[in-house]
Amino acid sequence: MNTTADERCNRLVSTWSQAVRQRWAPHLEEVELAVDDLLYEPGVPLRHLFFPISAVVALVYVMEDGATTEFALVGPEGFVGFPLLIGGDSTPRRAVVQIGGLAWRVRAEVARTMLADIELARPMLRYVEALVTQMSQTAACNRHHAITQQLSRLLLMLLDRGAGSELPLTHERLARMLGVRREGVTTAAQALQRDGLIRCGRGHVSVLDRPGLEHRACECYGVVEREYRRLLGD
Repeated sequence: MNTTADERCNRLVSTWSQAVRQRWAPHLEEVELAVDDLLYEPGVPLRHLFFPISAVVALVYVMEDGATTEFALVGPEGFVGFPLLIGGDSTPRRAVVQIGGLAWRVRAEVARTMLADIELARPMLRYVEALVTQMSQTAACNRHHAITQQLSRLLLMLLDRGAGSELPLTHERLARMLGVRREGVTTAAQALQRDGLIRCGRGHVSVLDRPGLEHRACECYGVVEREYRRLLGD
């Protein structure tokens, strides 16, 4: 995707016609999302639909023992709350903010009415199809690829969602996002740093060489990237 988050732009909202914007703009509430804000909890009724502007949100599975695994990232290219699009009112997943920033928020009852508008629903359904590809490819990646490859994929996906080359992420947070031990992430990050691809500081990771990081990432990044381009355009 290689997109950069505009200060006031969500990609799906930007596809709306002027007439649609005028109709729904009064229902879009701009909110500031902070790191670790919980937008949804498993089994709890969804109260809002979110269109990230500069925030990045992770969709996470929570195991019975409390362990978590991230399976998708949503940024300014999409929206959070897709069960509302298909008639659901809750989700078995958690949605947690990984990169703080702005988002448009719409009340669930208003969102259901909005989504009856085919001009809105069609691009959102295409986005959901791309999101399903990301979910399934992440599951395969976590099963079959080395942590260094997984970490490279994750960093690239954050860059694609406009998070910037200076990522406010600790090794502990990266480990939770990947569903692996912190020691594994530290070893993988050290390998990428030795190769000059990233630089790790206190509480942040700087991406120094994106092409090199793409070379180190597994095939999963390219699969998801191509599907997003096919369904949503560059």
